[in-house]
Amino acid sequence: MTNVTDQDRVLIFDTTLRDGEQSPGATMTHAEKLEIAELLDDMGVDIIEAGFPIASEGDFKAVSEIAERSKNSRICGLARANFSDIDRCWEAVKHAKKNRIHTFIGTSPLHRAIPNLTQDEMADKIHETVTHARNLCENVQWSPMDATRTEWDYLCRVIEIAIKAGATTINIPDTVGYTAPMESADLIRRLIETVPGADDVIFATHCHNDLGMATANSLAAVAGGARQIECTINGLGERAGNTALEEVVMALRTRNDIMPWHTGIDTTKIMHISRRVATVSGFNVQFNKAIVGKNAFAHESGIHQDGMLKNRENFEIMRPEDIGLSGTSLPLGKHSGRAALRDKLETLGYEVGDNQLKDIFVRFKDLADRKKEVFDDDLIALMTLDEEDDHLQLVSMKVTCGTGGQAESTVELEVDGKDIIATEHGDGPVDATFKAIRAIFPNKAHLQLYQVHAVTAGTDAQATVSVRLEEDGMIATGQSANTDTVVASAKAYIHALNRLIVRREKTGPGADAREISYKDLT
Repeated sequence: MTNVTDQDRVLIFDTTLRDGEQSPGATMTHAEKLEIAELLDDMGVDIIEAGFPIASEGDFKAVSEIAERSKNSRICGLARANFSDIDRCWEAVKHAKKNRIHTFIGTSPLHRAIPNLTQDEMADKIHETVTHARNLCENVQWSPMDATRTEWDYLCRVIEIAIKAGATTINIPDTVGYTAPMESADLIRRLIETVPGADDVIFATHCHNDLGMATANSLAAVAGGARQIECTINGLGERAGNTALEEVVMALRTRNDIMPWHTGIDTTKIMHISRRVATVSGFNVQFNKAIVGKNAFAHESGIHQDGMLKNRENFEIMRPEDIGLSGTSLPLGKHSGRAALRDKLETLGYEVGDNQLKDIFVRFKDLADRKKEVFDDDLIALMTLDEEDDHLQLVSMKVTCGTGGQAESTVELEVDGKDIIATEHGDGPVDATFKAIRAIFPNKAHLQLYQVHAVTAGTDAQATVSVRLEEDGMIATGQSANTDTVVASAKAYIHALNRLIVRREKTGPGADAREISYKDLT
């Protein structure tokens, strides 16, 4: 590959906005596509496949605007092997600072049967369409779809045709996730050694995860000589998904001893973009997903927690800070030990002696046997026992709402013995009430969760409201029940604020809230 100046550089080609969006139910709005593209560009992705321009007017507009806005990344559009697709693709990407046309055709016997083309007819079509694309754009990628199930001789033949027609990148897709790592490496190596002109182009790999080997196959392809990996954020994509960007990037970074290749990705942006893609696509990340799953840097076992407290390298091969997390999480549960409990209590501002710790540990284990995870508020309750966190108390409230305008809420609170009244307007009675409470007791707390559950059936049902607040890394929850949902909401919000006040007092001004639990970050 004589045109590659740095043999150790692996280009990252992200297709979240094309292949990723093809996941059933993962369609993104125009604004969401622009947001994700901007995040990918900022992260250092080399090539962004922004969409399939001929698929719809909306896709064309999204690709066009992404192309115009791009700052660093090369913007690519997908096109089938026909002139109209390629022309439409060029119209969408031509205004990018750096652009690419990606055209493809299925070359395996199964895929040749779809358009009912002979090998010679398909070869002619590949020559014509790649030539047309290269006449429009200097940077052309060509893919033989289902390459891993294409006959070896024919695969070599059509790749040579595409190179001679002007393709600058040859992508080898494992379209159905059929291959295995050794096969993946061997295929790329043999193609580079066999096909005339292979040294003048970049070979890429595009692996699907049907057998759970997409990341392994992509890394193996790099070992075979590929210098571009096609991937998506969170592995989003058709069926079981694609190679996950975060997995290949962190694997290359972590195992540089045996995989001496590097990318231009800013890994500290990984967690943020992972969460945004999960939110806009509607595809939540599984808890045990490598790198970005909520349990990837969480340790509950007492043995693991003790080892982590002594030296994090005992049970972590990479740092959570490297992907943008604030730190490791040691969630407390029935498997946790005294060391983790003491550490968590110190984080919450409680210094405990050995005898006190023994007593608390017994009560902690009893509680842990009754619930899956013990949260900060649970520990505060264990420490304070019957103490009341009543710095703020609801005295009275009155709400007016309806179709005539904004809701209005008048709230009277007792704040450390002094009654204060405030009236605020909002988007509904709950919003107005929360604003009135904030007017009385100003705070920086961010509302992370608001949930309402009816305890019984009927219009007179008692509502249980849960509120979770975050302030400067401290998390507090509040809960209340009432037949009036707005009253229950106000009391739950006040309850959470009271707990935050307790946290403030325990940690003190400027104290180091060392971690936010992973559960609260996702």
